[in-house]
Amino acid sequence: MRLSGRVLVIAGSDSGGGAGIQADIKTITAMGAYAATAITALTAQDTLGVHGILPVPPDFIVWQMEAVLDDIGADAVKTGMLGDATAIERVCETLAARKPSIPLVVDPVMRATGGTRLLAVEAVTVLRRQLLPMATVLTPNLPEAEILAGMQIPDRAAMGRAATALLTLGANAVLLTGGHLPGDTVIDLLATEDGVEEYAAPRIETRHTHGTGCTLASALAAGLAQGMELRAAVGRARAYVRAAIATAPGFGAGNGPLNHAATFAPLHSR
Repeated sequence: MRLSGRVLVIAGSDSGGGAGIQADIKTITAMGAYAATAITALTAQDTLGVHGILPVPPDFIVWQMEAVLDDIGADAVKTGMLGDATAIERVCETLAARKPSIPLVVDPVMRATGGTRLLAVEAVTVLRRQLLPMATVLTPNLPEAEILAGMQIPDRAAMGRAATALLTLGANAVLLTGGHLPGDTVIDLLATEDGVEEYAAPRIETRHTHGTGCTLASALAAGLAQGMELRAAVGRARAYVRAAIATAPGFGAGNGPLNHAATFAPLHSR
């Protein structure tokens, strides 16, 4: 298989392999693209939660970014866990200097599934003001969207209002995922300047959903790196995540990882 599209992922490491850099690399490879990384933090975590975090100094994050961009290059960038305001500022400065027009997918990682904070409170303002205006697509889940939009999102109608409000923060598009709402149907919304589109699918009843946000954002970034139109990239990314959830291996005693190899053959036989 010949790889197409280079994606630089700027995010934290998950020792359990279900989320973060590990999920990003597996996802991007499954999409037939090439993954390079700039690691922002080391985490000791498993399916039960995050047990420790060791931040990477911002200078070293930049060093990793520059090494990749100046040699291998990138056709898209995806950000995940950035940790604090200084890291966000340095990432923004580096992207603006070296790749100002490259597609950028921002997964605004703020908390782990178990509740551990992964983004400092004071960094949220910097995220809003500096990173989001650079984003081609912002991919928040509902708790993240509530923080960024400053509103409660208890239902589908509020999701639409929040998605539209998030567009005003500067991103070209917002893919708001609705898995946190109750019900048998999961609704995601794609908001652009053309309006809001709805994607609905039956809920897959499982506890193995660790890393779904990372996986979706990375799959989307791979599509953009490969030159796919936004809606086509969203559709493929969502299909991949659903298949990965449906065939999850069942590892761990808690919120387990997805099967990132689930749709490898179908994706490349189309």
